[in-house]
Amino acid sequence: MQALVPRVTATKAALALLAELRDRHGPLMFFQSGGCCDGSSPMCYAAGDFQVGEEDVYLGNLDGVPFYIGAEQFAYWQHTQLIIDVVPGMGGMFSLDNGTGRRFLTRSRLYTEEEAERLEARRRAGDVAREGS
Repeated sequence: MQALVPRVTATKAALALLAELRDRHGPLMFFQSGGCCDGSSPMCYAAGDFQVGEEDVYLGNLDGVPFYIGAEQFAYWQHTQLIIDVVPGMGGMFSLDNGTGRRFLTRSRLYTEEEAERLEARRRAGDVAREGS
């Protein structure tokens, strides 16, 4: 069986900022919602500082940092791989990247037809919770 393409990945710049934030704050987590303003950016929190809901979807991890997305947002983005990057600017008000002069940004790419078919087969098999692994 072929391995799944991860639902979420990160650039080297994003991984470097994650390492910096982990050194400063300890274990981390990400949440991607579909809100406006800050809510449309991937938010980085200290582990446990954000309560993940039952409907939220675990997409995988970025260098050991779990990444979740709101269920409604996942419905829109389920056909894309999320690529977490870093750009100059101010992070979200509650995100740990705020004040670093850099902020996390979500980029995306559509899955190929083959990748989408494998993800759908896995979803039908009820293995959504492990998709990102």
